[in-house]
Amino acid sequence: MGTVDQLLNQKGHGVETVAPDATVYEAIKRMSDLDIGALVVMEDGRVIGVITERDYARNVFLKGKASPTTPVRAAMAEEVLSVGRGETTRACMAIMTGKRTRHLLVMEGGELLGILSIGDLVRSIVAEQDMTIEQLEQYIHRG
Repeated sequence: MGTVDQLLNQKGHGVETVAPDATVYEAIKRMSDLDIGALVVMEDGRVIGVITERDYARNVFLKGKASPTTPVRAAMAEEVLSVGRGETTRACMAIMTGKRTRHLLVMEGGELLGILSIGDLVRSIVAEQDMTIEQLEQYIHRG
């Protein structure tokens, strides 16, 4: 079973961030340019939230607010779910499905180590299952 640390070593530890006073338009444009679905909101070197495309849809667009004038702070999710690097990928999947979220921060001792998306976890779990199937097929063919 894979761990968060193993997954981060494969995908990388890079995390895209945004300031809480940036506009939602700037955040959405950046997500679009980078082809990602979330930015970690940082203030004074601390994580204070996450803004996602879903947050934009629900907290800006559907409320009739203007994204060029709305600060990220007004649209972001302040509740940030995080795991440590020793957590298993399956446990992360359970957290995401249970909490209905698509992103988990990887943190230890208040330090941001990375971010995982639901897509990262699905790819990792499928790769684990493929390896298990291959090992079983080899075992069967040897016998």
